[in-house]
Amino acid sequence: MNKKITFVLVLALAAFLVMGSASAGFFDFLGGGDNTVKIGYLPSDHDAALFVADAQGKYKDAGIETELVQFNNGGDLMTAMASGDIDVGYVGIAPVLSSVEKGVPVKVISAAQTEGSGIVVTDESGITSGADLAGKSIATPGDASIQHVLLAYYLKQNGLSLDDIEESAMKVPSMNDALKTKQIDGIITFQPYVSIAEAQEGNTVLADSQEILPNHPCCVVVASDDFIKNHEDTVKTILDIHKEATDYINENVAAGNAADVVSLLPEDIVSDADLEASSLESFPFISGIDDSFKADVDAFQALEVDLGILKETISQEDLYWEA
Repeated sequence: MNKKITFVLVLALAAFLVMGSASAGFFDFLGGGDNTVKIGYLPSDHDAALFVADAQGKYKDAGIETELVQFNNGGDLMTAMASGDIDVGYVGIAPVLSSVEKGVPVKVISAAQTEGSGIVVTDESGITSGADLAGKSIATPGDASIQHVLLAYYLKQNGLSLDDIEESAMKVPSMNDALKTKQIDGIITFQPYVSIAEAQEGNTVLADSQEILPNHPCCVVVASDDFIKNHEDTVKTILDIHKEATDYINENVAAGNAADVVSLLPEDIVSDADLEASSLESFPFISGIDDSFKADVDAFQALEVDLGILKETISQEDLYWEA
């Protein structure tokens, strides 16, 4: 081939690569260029704002291509975030705090909801009070979960500790089957599985998390430091979408139209539409990061330090990113 023609072709390809790199849809001939935002979540209606936004096409309308990735618990999600496998996550504050303490470069960018967990026991277990948990088998989503923290605190309130029970980690969707077959005495889990377990004959809610620790922070939206640094405008758009979806949920629940929200949730979460609607009405959905939320998180951190779960509290500067 003529050298001049070859040179022109090389220049043309270089120009195409430079111009294309500014486009979200650019195909990188050198092997990269994946602009999909990977968002991790748990199979819980605590993450309803994410599901609503996705079902309503809000990310697509904003020009953001997303991939939603499900995890069994918050610890697994934060491990994936630490390794760079996901960019954004809807996850409990407890695994976030533990991860930040260990140096995982992530920031809380918004609150998602508060409360929304509960302890459910079988009637056959004979458990009618917190003190009755001694010697009983209780399942949680895992040591990194906020439910683990709530259980530890509830036990302390009743003169016990985690050493006084048989705690086991279990996938949340499997917990209700374990209760039904009497493999365990009780569970502490998140919604909608509290409502599902309560609806099963032979089970009783021992304590809701709002009774254990009123107004406690639960799920938040987090993003990796790298994603925030390189895609700040996208992060701001995701926050706007999160607020819109949260407002939609709150407005419909307040108006008695929780069923409209339920219709937008994934099938693997909605086992019963009526139970799901009841679940959505049982805890608050919130967005943003205000001083009140920060104060609640600070109090929750102090509780974790007292329980020996955190070594020390994390500064607000190290924990949050605000647009």
